[in-house]
Amino acid sequence: MAGLSDDFKPLTGVTLLLAGAVLALSNFMVVLDTTIANVSVPHIAGSLGISSSQGTWIITSYAVAEAICVPLTGWLAGRFGTVRTFVFGMLGFGLFSLLCGLSGSLAMIVVCRIGQGLCGGPLMPLSQTLLLRIFPKEQQGQAMGLWAMTTVVAPILGPILGGTISDDWSWHWIFFINIPIAGLCAFGAIRLLMPAETKTARLGVDTIGLALMILWIGALQIMLDIGREHDWFADSSIVMLSIVAAIGFVVFVVWELTEAQPIVDLKVFRHRGFTVAVISLALTFATFFSAVVVIPQWLQSSMGYTATYAGYVTAFVGVAAVVMSPIVAKLSEKVDPRGLVCFGILWLGFTSLLRVFWTSGADFWTLALPQLLQGIGMPFFFIPLTTIALGAVEPEETASAAGVMSFLRTLAGAVGTSISTTLFANSAVVSRSEIVSTMNSDATSQALQDRGFSLDQVRATLSQMADQESMALAINHLFLLSAFIFAGAAMVIWLSPRPRRAVAAGAAH
Repeated sequence: MAGLSDDFKPLTGVTLLLAGAVLALSNFMVVLDTTIANVSVPHIAGSLGISSSQGTWIITSYAVAEAICVPLTGWLAGRFGTVRTFVFGMLGFGLFSLLCGLSGSLAMIVVCRIGQGLCGGPLMPLSQTLLLRIFPKEQQGQAMGLWAMTTVVAPILGPILGGTISDDWSWHWIFFINIPIAGLCAFGAIRLLMPAETKTARLGVDTIGLALMILWIGALQIMLDIGREHDWFADSSIVMLSIVAAIGFVVFVVWELTEAQPIVDLKVFRHRGFTVAVISLALTFATFFSAVVVIPQWLQSSMGYTATYAGYVTAFVGVAAVVMSPIVAKLSEKVDPRGLVCFGILWLGFTSLLRVFWTSGADFWTLALPQLLQGIGMPFFFIPLTTIALGAVEPEETASAAGVMSFLRTLAGAVGTSISTTLFANSAVVSRSEIVSTMNSDATSQALQDRGFSLDQVRATLSQMADQESMALAINHLFLLSAFIFAGAAMVIWLSPRPRRAVAAGAAH
């Protein structure tokens, strides 16, 4: 990172351990917040009187804000200092967490989640940068292991913690629990990390590029989030948003390619290996993350699961990932990373096919087993893909390329969530129409009435069955489509050349 002072010596002893714990805890908290709200959406939606599809804005707004702020991390650290930026980001994250918990309307919680994402976006790369800075060179591998472990474990605990808190306490506490952690980490950083502060300089910032990026991403995400409720392009506001997004994107690309210090360095896309890897990453992560959001909603709205048990089902995806990560890291040194990535994504497609056969009568392990198996493929996808992407660019471009990857991965997750929730809802409507036309017969009605059901009870029973079965069919259709997308993303990676160089530890933040 630009502006590092040369006279700083790595920390030692208890100070190093405490500082490392502060950075690991901060990274854990930020990553946890990417998944903790997923299982709580039905609780929040019910409390605020909004639909489940509107409830997903709570997830997408955080992801989009985080994506926008990630490219600014280097500039913020160079302008204000790495530690100061970390401290202010942590304090802001805590403040907006408090406001999220106090929110009484959809508008307020979305605005506060945006603030949370803007403050939290830089914390993940900054925590990694500071870990590499405070640890001696011979211990940096251990430091990255600590950082990676928090990054992997947090998404596992997020759904479980979010579900348990929402059921046993209140959804507000999924945000309130951040406040003491944020305060502790900010205090620890001030007391322990200030000697590691980096030099600052009056750096210029690509304000036009930043404004264009906010414009087109904001227009695109709003269009995707509200499109279904506004009948898509039959509504003039959706048409206007799509035009703004399209024109804004084109102008943004042209500007960034000609700007001396762009907010997003698009020149790294001249490397075929990087471009192919990022396309594969975006397709795979968008498809993967959309399932992480949709499954808990289906379980709670149709299958009668509590938020806690929906969290247990969802969390299984991370268990095998923790076990397989060190194995894949070793394999990456010996095997063509393209083969590992291809296998990993195809494995994700295989686990999607297992979900195609889910029914409204599926038991817990029928639902949880594909999640557990999916975790096996995750490290095969993420770890070698980073090697392919960053190994394709010039060494001096590694930081920029890593920033672009992080930006597009996060943005893909938000876009994928919006598209998948829309497809899920639309498919459920179509399936329900077909089911109702089949079930709503005199024979069915008479059979139920013969069992003692009144006419009103017959209608209510048929309606409930139609709702439940239509949502089961919708989830089947969504995962069948996901399997095809995974297969395509797996094949795309072979368009990349084999990496020309190894990637240093910590390069992929």
